[in-house]
Amino acid sequence: MKQPWRNLALLLFAAAVVVGGLAGHNLLAIDADQVAQVRLYTELIEAAHANYAVDDVTYRDLVYASIGGMLRNLDPHTNFLPPVAYDTMRERQQSSFYGLGIYVGTRNNRLTVISPIEGTPGYEKGIRAGDIIHLINGEPTEEMNPNEAIRKLKGPKGTDVTVTLLRPGLDEPLEVTVTRAEIPQETVRHAHMLTPETGFLWITDFSRSTGGEVARALAELKAQGMQRLILDLRFNGGGLLDQAIAVSDQFVPPGTTIVETRGRIDSSHQSYRSTGRHEPLGLPVVVLVNGSSASASEIVSGAIQDHDVGLVVGESTWGKGLVQTVYELSYGAGLALTTARYYTPAGRLIQRDYSSYWDYYTGYDANGDNGDSEEGELPPLDPGEKDERPVFHTDLGREVYGGGGVTPDYVVELEDDPPVILRLRTRSGFHRFPFEEGVPEGVDSTDWQVPDDYLERFWKWIVEEDLVTAEELEEAFEDPAVERHARVRLRYEIFNTAFGLTEGFKAERQLDNQLARALELLDEAEELLERRMEQDRQTRGRDRPSGLVAGVGF
Repeated sequence: MKQPWRNLALLLFAAAVVVGGLAGHNLLAIDADQVAQVRLYTELIEAAHANYAVDDVTYRDLVYASIGGMLRNLDPHTNFLPPVAYDTMRERQQSSFYGLGIYVGTRNNRLTVISPIEGTPGYEKGIRAGDIIHLINGEPTEEMNPNEAIRKLKGPKGTDVTVTLLRPGLDEPLEVTVTRAEIPQETVRHAHMLTPETGFLWITDFSRSTGGEVARALAELKAQGMQRLILDLRFNGGGLLDQAIAVSDQFVPPGTTIVETRGRIDSSHQSYRSTGRHEPLGLPVVVLVNGSSASASEIVSGAIQDHDVGLVVGESTWGKGLVQTVYELSYGAGLALTTARYYTPAGRLIQRDYSSYWDYYTGYDANGDNGDSEEGELPPLDPGEKDERPVFHTDLGREVYGGGGVTPDYVVELEDDPPVILRLRTRSGFHRFPFEEGVPEGVDSTDWQVPDDYLERFWKWIVEEDLVTAEELEEAFEDPAVERHARVRLRYEIFNTAFGLTEGFKAERQLDNQLARALELLDEAEELLERRMEQDRQTRGRDRPSGLVAGVGF
């Protein structure tokens, strides 16, 4: 393997020289100095490989490290993707994969089935929520991280994987052999009615199927009587640009700008407009965002906000206004290279300052402020920065801001779990108790609530299991929120098993204060939409030829 990695080192540096030539519009003018730099680089690699004294280093180690050093001089989102990372990225962008059809996670430091997906091979083989995946093809999972385990569960279509399960209530392990099949990789994780009139749509990321998934989900929700919508983009780190455009196209008026990209070369200058292929939703919308909403999520929320077709609620988004083009390299690797900036319809570049990578990734600023603020106010800025923050205007003239993510119309911080509840969650207390101690009788509808005697059993159990001490529990009871959170967390875990992930998710939303505020603001979102539609009617009335009747809506 020595020669291929030496060749890759030469290839990468030569590519850098070529890119430098392109940047200077002089591809062929590679002078003697550039050739000398290539020679210096290869001599450095060879010297380090041959003579480094502390430990053995491979050509691969040296090449990868040098790539990282080179790319750090560009921006935070230009990244080298080693083969495993590149494969993972490409798989995430696909609409399906081959596997068992189970959601897994870590519970009590063990790989645990959260829920099987109905109709999939895992479901048909009887894998249940709460099963601990002890072995995968005979290999113990204790030392595996979840991503590694998931890679082992996936594989070519039609191949078998044998999992050994530890199931509460069974004395012996249960061995199950499952034939892998195509599993839809849905990015619309939840789409259901919250109230008889209010729909809820949660997009987890933007892959190749997202635009179509959203169109189908909106049609289904409308058929169920939806008159209003909560669009949840929290914890959505983004994805494909074309899918952000496809989703936005279903919310903004036809012919309006969704996003613009601008870069150094002419081909990076693009303006993407709504096509009219989808009838715009035309219903009041509130978009939920937070600090983990980035990239494609910011394109969608920015377009909805700038065109005044919905309100944005939650916490300021990440602030990623850079577009990456992914290039395939040799040896199965890839390069995500920033090739443009993107701008919202109002002209906002929402990219945060990244002169300090530490500040960029931690959210820390010079004053020690993490950007929290009172509801409805802009996040606090450093002294002297407020006057410099770019101000833009929506279609109706509302002020919006650039340079720091998408600032919500209403800033609402997510309510934290009380400390004892957080500790019990991290120690899988709420997950373990129903499986180890049993579910009470009568869980036959989603109207079920946690009985007092069951909650009392839970408090005794967590002390017996040394999850908390009796003294810590007594102190925790001084916070009245503890009991409410415990009831909801137990109900969530029980509903996941009894009724499926959707009903469990609905039960957990009782603790979601951002969602509660979004529901309260739907009336204001409706007023905003009516103002927007009235402006459109007036515009068409001024522009239409004499004798024609202007339409309504968009």
